[in-house]
Amino acid sequence: MSDTASPSHSRSPLAGLKVLELGQLIAGPFAGKTLGDFGAEVIKVEPPGTGDPLRQWRLLHDGTSVWWQVQSRNKKSVALDLRTEPGRADVRRLAAECDVLIENFKPGTMEKWGLGFDELARDNPGLIMLRISGYGQTGPYRDLPGFAVVAEAMGGMRHLMGEPGRAPVRAGVSLGDTLAALHGVIGVLLALQARARTGRGQVVDVALFEAVFNCMESLLPEYSAFGAVREPAGSALPGIAPSNAYRCADGQVVIGGNGDSIYRRLMTAIGRADLAEAPDLAHNAGRVARIDEIDAAITQWTVQRPVDTVVATLQAVQVPVGRIYTVRDIAADPHYRARQMIERIVTADGLALEVPGVVPKLSDTPGGLFRPAPRLGEHDGEGWTR
Repeated sequence: MSDTASPSHSRSPLAGLKVLELGQLIAGPFAGKTLGDFGAEVIKVEPPGTGDPLRQWRLLHDGTSVWWQVQSRNKKSVALDLRTEPGRADVRRLAAECDVLIENFKPGTMEKWGLGFDELARDNPGLIMLRISGYGQTGPYRDLPGFAVVAEAMGGMRHLMGEPGRAPVRAGVSLGDTLAALHGVIGVLLALQARARTGRGQVVDVALFEAVFNCMESLLPEYSAFGAVREPAGSALPGIAPSNAYRCADGQVVIGGNGDSIYRRLMTAIGRADLAEAPDLAHNAGRVARIDEIDAAITQWTVQRPVDTVVATLQAVQVPVGRIYTVRDIAADPHYRARQMIERIVTADGLALEVPGVVPKLSDTPGGLFRPAPRLGEHDGEGWTR
């Protein structure tokens, strides 16, 4: 599949784990992809004829999304119609043989089909069911439709994204889905650890909005203690100074100068020893009180210099700094390639393609790219269905 060295599948940490993926689009399939990257056998169930809608999302090559080649790598495809009893019967047979089942349908859908956890666990008491939905399997909002865009808003993230006084913006990718998927993978691994002790499976219930909210740092305790409602702050990081994006002569950079010693090195490097040595700026609280002055001083220095000069100067004194990458920058960066974060593959339809590598890096039992994303129903004949 890949023309870079890939580890042996048998050495992968999840080799031997069997996963049934019933979800579609982003959240459930991203969880399945992550498990597959580390050796799990992932059997993806898709609707006959059309398949997962992600096959048709964004830019296509020969009628199939190149995104599909990433989201569904290391998976097998079985075409089953879950709206029919024969299709559901095949899912029951598959679930009886699997360790993990992933679904991201609206709560109640699996029960309506006779595929709820209680039904499936009767034949497979060790089954772990990962259920990802907008609002979770319980609570007053459980039956509402929920996409990542809504979860990011409800979870508190969207309000903080953008410039003060302007409409909030989105990141341009579905963060809510991906965060939920990663929380789901953590839940599956925890449930597998528990099953090793008890022999019993369980439900892992992940709500998109909760996954977003879980990443909101001090948002709630600051409100609880002080009634503080954090507001959008553009590219700055409120309460932590200095940390911002700064204009240069030919672009922008981001600078994280918020450590005490880092701050002193930064201000000395830009010729502002007065600010570097000011007693009231020695710690974060004092810098926050004078952040406008500090940011103005940094901008006065950066705006007169090209990005390359700013980056080289600050890196030389160990100040965290970076240019703002486009995908063109990513593809050209030698560090990405040294870390095997850009892999070259050949898809099932013969397209040579660069795709993201596997995260995280494990020293003894690494993950890998073991098989290309499947054609719809490619593995129907492998004995799983009638």
